[in-house]
Formats: sequence, structure tokens, C-alpha cells
Amino acid sequence: MERRRFIARGTAGATAAAALAAPNIAGAQGAPRIRWRCPGSFPKSLDTLYGTQEHLAKRIGEMTDGAFQIQVFGPGEIVPALQVMDAVGGGTVECGFTSAYYYLGKDPSLAMATCLPFGLSTKQHWAWLTHGGARQLYAEVYRDQGVVAIPAGNTGSQMGGWFRKEIRSVEDLKGLKFRIAGYGGNALQKLGVVTQQIGGPDIYPALERGVIDGAEWVGPYDDEKLGFNRIAPFYYYPGWWEYSPSVDLMVNARAYEQLPAAYKAILEAACAESWHWMSARYDVLNPTAMRRLIAAGTQLRSFPREVLQASYRASQELFAELGEQNPRFKRLHEQWDRFRTDQVQWARVAEDSLANFLAVATAQR
Repeated sequence: MERRRFIARGTAGATAAAALAAPNIAGAQGAPRIRWRCPGSFPKSLDTLYGTQEHLAKRIGEMTDGAFQIQVFGPGEIVPALQVMDAVGGGTVECGFTSAYYYLGKDPSLAMATCLPFGLSTKQHWAWLTHGGARQLYAEVYRDQGVVAIPAGNTGSQMGGWFRKEIRSVEDLKGLKFRIAGYGGNALQKLGVVTQQIGGPDIYPALERGVIDGAEWVGPYDDEKLGFNRIAPFYYYPGWWEYSPSVDLMVNARAYEQLPAAYKAILEAACAESWHWMSARYDVLNPTAMRRLIAAGTQLRSFPREVLQASYRASQELFAELGEQNPRFKRLHEQWDRFRTDQVQWARVAEDSLANFLAVATAQR
């Protein structure tokens, strides 16, 4: 009898301990079961960008023991690549995975949330978003679009794109038809470039048919997958217009407000993890992809200093013009620019000096 009571007490104790160890969200009876749809702006062939969209949905499901499920879709499966924010804000879907600068026509300030030409590095961008006041400043911008945006990805430093011909001077840019997103395109227009914003899945056909003379996307790994090297032989760097572009999980504002507080916290945690997951993945994959491209005949080129200087001046002129036209952009840009200036000066002392030394020392080995 005593033995049976001991076993019963032990079994009950073990059950209680297991219940205490289980996560509240996962194990709680009556936890709301939520199913959302999430279209994205990035080709399904890319295990970096679209892969992060999948990773984010997977982590949210794992953190809630399957109670909160997000079904992901590629461009065109629900809405076109460049209409994701419209679908989310209008309530067609609950959330979407996209970049704010695709929608700068609605509000120029949206470009800054993704990136601006000659802007922040990946590390600096995360600091600005999380501790530099950007999320608070941008809440009003996104609210006007009917969404709540949570940073959920970053590609890290990008390349300057693929060209059919060499770029030796600013003169070579005049009349060039080039695919580019964000305000880098507006800056290039000042230098005579004819720019187009084309969704990721449509870039290769446009380049192949000669609709455009060149295109930028992200960097070696993605660009190799999309096949740009098969058409345009010259690969330029740096991607001054996209030093560190951020990707958002955009959530319909009404759907977001209806979430339990715990689910909101899980969204934040999963998005933060995914932001770093993406940038780290690119850092691992890009170097080997670059070697493969060069071995296959890609001609790596740096933009001439003359082109970089002209592009920088054009970008500063553009920011001033946008500020004159739009008080909100002016206010947000002034805050962004102060933060950027401080970060550049600090990085020059603490990081750039060592990075430059290591680049030379490594090359001499």
C-alpha cells in the first residue's frame, strides 16, 4: 500500500513538474489559435530572402507550439511583389514580408526605413532601429498606411549591380537603362540614368530582352541564383544605395491590435531573430558565391571615385529637395543624419582602422 501511494505521489509530482516546465503559450488551455497569410516580395528561388520569410513563420509556430500559424506565399500567388503593403494595409491579408522603400511613392519617408543612399551599415542600422529612436519615429508613418511594421530581415552590404558595359566615368551613365529600387534610383536619374523599379522575379527577363542595360539586386549569392551573370559580364561595387537594407514583417494594424500581448512579444522576438538570421546567412554565402562567379568569367569592377563622388552629391541634393517638399521626411532625415554622422565617426576610429589594416595584411599573406 505504501509503495502504491509513493508511486502515485511521484507520478503526480512529475506531471506537475512537466506542466510547470511547459511554456505558458504552448501549453495553456484555450490559447487562441490564429492562422494568418503572409505574401512576400521576394522570389521563392532565394533561400535567403524568401528563406527568411519561411524561417520567421516556422519560428512563430514553434514558439507557440503551433497555436499561431503563418502561411507564406511568394510574389504573385496572392498579390504582386510590389503590392504587398497595400494588401496588408487594406486587410486583404493579415501580414506581409516586404521592404518599405518599394512604396516610397505613398510617402518618401518610407524609403528611410529600408535604407538611404550612403547610409548605415548593418550594425548601425540595427542600433538605429532598436536604440536610436527609429521605431518610435516610424510608427506614425506606418500607421498612415494601416500597418504595424516589425524589422524582420537585413541583407547586409550589397553590390553595385550588373552592367553590359564598363562604367569608367559619369558620362558612361547617361542614357543607361538600369533596374534599381529606392532613392538610389532618383539620385542616379540626376546623373542621366534611366531607372526602372522591377520586382525580383521580372528582372532577368527584362535584362535578357534588353529592356534594361543593367540591374542591381542584392549580392553574389542571390545574383548568381537569378542568373544575371549570364547576360551582363561586369559586376560593380560598392552598392552605395543599399549599404544595409532592412526588410519588414508588415502586419495589418487591426489584426495586430487583436493579438494577445504574448503573441505580440513572440512576433517581436521571432522578427529580431530573423533579422540577424538573414544577415548572417548572407555573410556566410556571399564570399564563396563571389569566387564562383569570378571563376566563371564575371569581371569584378569598382565604381570609379568620380562616379561615387557625383553619386554622393546627387544623393545629398535629393535629400534636400525631398525635405523641402515633405516636412515629415525633413524631420526624420535630420534625426537619421545626426545618428549616421555619429556612427561614421565612431566606426572610423573603432572599426574601419582595423578593417583596413586587416584587408592589407591578409592580401600580403
